[in-house]
Amino acid sequence: MATPAFEDIADTFTFLDDWEDRYRHVIELGKAMPPLDDSFKVAALKVQGCASQVWLRPTLQDGRFDFQGDSDAMIVRGLIAILHSLYGGLPMAQVLQVDAPAELGRLGLNDHLSAQRSNGLRAMVQRIRETAAAEPAGPMTH
Repeated sequence: MATPAFEDIADTFTFLDDWEDRYRHVIELGKAMPPLDDSFKVAALKVQGCASQVWLRPTLQDGRFDFQGDSDAMIVRGLIAILHSLYGGLPMAQVLQVDAPAELGRLGLNDHLSAQRSNGLRAMVQRIRETAAAEPAGPMTH
């Protein structure tokens, strides 16, 4: 149940022959992502369990989930961009139906990320799922 944006990333990964090229692509995805305004880099939006600093700011617009995110590590910014392609714009009811480990597994990330990065990626997915499960009482901007 991947979004077209995520399918584009998966297709690109298919064409990239080695992990170094994929790693560079992940970093490029992060560089292309708009930065999160510093006013949102607060403890309430910080994701615990990541080796680097990570903030996710969820939003809900017309019943669709979205978020902005940022990190002090370029590879993590890229991982946030990948998660955005996986979840951004989905109807709220579909967010919890996404099998993130299976979808991300298609990219081969688990085989090439450090244990700390893998744990951080799981923490970001968990934060997204918790936020979606908490809606409408969650701290989303409408």
